[in-house]
This record gives sequence, structure tokens and C-alpha cells, in this order.
Amino acid sequence: MKAVYYNGNSEFSVGACEPVKPTDGEIRLDVAYCGVCGTDIHIAHGAMDARVPSPMVIGHEMSGTVAELGAGVEGFAIGDKVVVRPLDNRGETEADRGYSHICKDLKFIGIDSPGAFQNSWTVPAFTVHKLPDDIDLKLAALVEPLAVACHDVRLGKVKEGELAFVLGGGPIGMLVALVAKSAGARVVVSEISPFRLEFAKSLGLEALSPIDTNLEEWSKEQSGGSGADIVFEVSGAKQAAASMTKLLAIRGRIVVVAIYPQPIEINLFDFFWKELSMSGARVYEPEDYEKAIQLIASGDVPFEKLISLVEPLEKLPDVFKQLETNAEAMKVLIDCQS
Repeated sequence: MKAVYYNGNSEFSVGACEPVKPTDGEIRLDVAYCGVCGTDIHIAHGAMDARVPSPMVIGHEMSGTVAELGAGVEGFAIGDKVVVRPLDNRGETEADRGYSHICKDLKFIGIDSPGAFQNSWTVPAFTVHKLPDDIDLKLAALVEPLAVACHDVRLGKVKEGELAFVLGGGPIGMLVALVAKSAGARVVVSEISPFRLEFAKSLGLEALSPIDTNLEEWSKEQSGGSGADIVFEVSGAKQAAASMTKLLAIRGRIVVVAIYPQPIEINLFDFFWKELSMSGARVYEPEDYEKAIQLIASGDVPFEKLISLVEPLEKLPDVFKQLETNAEAMKVLIDCQS
């Protein structure tokens, strides 16, 4: 058995690991693929050393099969294709009001505890979602980030025929745009990267650069003078956040997907004048996972185009180094059984 360990201080190593026998209420999985996400890259840069114990295996965007069942686990069989919703909410209290995906003592599996960049992974059974038998496990490794997008679009209450802006064309932005489009919205991705603009168009999305186009004027022109119905802020850029309210029609909606570690300026007068609303969106809930699985299984959305590269497990340390300079990678998958 092999695993890739994060050793702290931006250092990784490939080493041996022993399968962890599942105890009551646990499942041991054979990990098929695991995606590299933005959080993993932050860890690789050493930015989360105060939180991530080391040495430890990270990674959470996985797909795999059931290898062994602990006592008391029902509804699964050896060989089932599955994904993991990596939220350990066992620290939830009454003060958390039942929102177990954002409870105060939430632990993120693969960050706060061992993750999926290994051959074998043992997790609580309540985090595991069963997949259709005929699903492609490469595509299934996109379920976790796709569930983020499904959560964002659900909280945004996107309706058919609405005009939606997605500010930021990274992997999550592209997924949000695809999910919003699948809900019937007309979706426009705002992005400054020429590569990402063309990539969005290759997915069948409209895409504009705020450098080349006055998005406020465009929004009004395309909506009979009213503006967009909803804006998803995924970029994390102050300039994008400053533009959100200008793009919207009366009673337009904003969903903040990006993480802003510091306060920024937002035009509150527009909130008053247009009766706008804004909501935050953090991770996902079980229904978002089921929606993501349904979308991938349908084959109606070209999610396969987001997979930029598949590399074997032992190359993961090199992948992190390559991603520091490769701004054109969308989603890199690690083959954990190669």
C-alpha cells in the first residue's frame, strides 16, 4: 500500500501505508481517483501548517469502491462504487441549530484528519454516498467540487430563463456556471484569463472579459435595461466584489462563493436602492451530493472536459510543483491505484 504524506513546510513524500481496519460504523475504501483542489494547493504552499497535522495524507475529492465494512454498516456491499462527503460533524451541538455542514466543531476530512491520496482510506459510513454501477470513476472524482456548485446554485434559487453572472472562471466557477445553465439560466462567465475565456466557450458557456467589456452596460442591454437576476462571486477579487451590485436588476441576488479573509467594500446603497439580497455559500449538504451524482450520471453536461490531466499517485509531489506555474490546468486527478 502506498500513500503521499504532507510533512509540513511545503514538503511531500511517497511512502508505505497500512490499511486501517474499519471499526463500528466505518467503511474502508479502495481509492480510485482523487482530485487536486485549491485547498490542497494552499496546504502545499505551507499556508495551512497551523491547522494540518504532519506527517499526514491529505486529499478529499475522491471516487473509489468499498473494500471492507465495519460492524453495523448497512446499505453498502463490497465493490460498490462510492464517493465521500468529507465532513465530520460529530462535534455538532444544539447551538449549531442543525446545520451540520457548517457546525462550529466541524472537521474536514483530508485537512483535519487523514485524506484520500492513498490506496486505501477508512472513513465514517455516514460520509459515503453510493454511485450508479455504470458511472465513470474518473468523472465521479468531480462529485465533491460539483456538489459545491450544486449547493451554490440551490442557495441562489436559480430559475429557468434568468440571466446569471459567474465572476471567476476557475474550476469552481466553471462548475457553478454549468450547474446554473443546467437549471435553465442564461449564464455568462466573467474572467480576465484568455485561456479561461476560451475554455468557458468550449463548454458552451458565454464568456466576457471585464477588461474588454463594460459588464454593467452589457447586462442592461441583454435584459431590456433591468440587469441580471443573480451574480455568483467566485473570483475572490476585490474588483469583482465591487462590481456585483452594478450588474443586478431590482431584487437581484448575490451568492458569495469565494473566501474573503479580510473585509472589503461593497456598495450598500445599491442594496437599499434595488432591494438586493446576498447569501454566503459554504461547502454542501447531502442533497447537493445526490444532485451532483445525478448530473454526472446523466451524461448531459460535458464535465469530462474539466479533467486536464491524470497522474499516478507517486507523481503527486511533482504535480504540486507543476501547478505553481501552470495557470491553465482545470482539474488534475491522481490515479491512486496505478
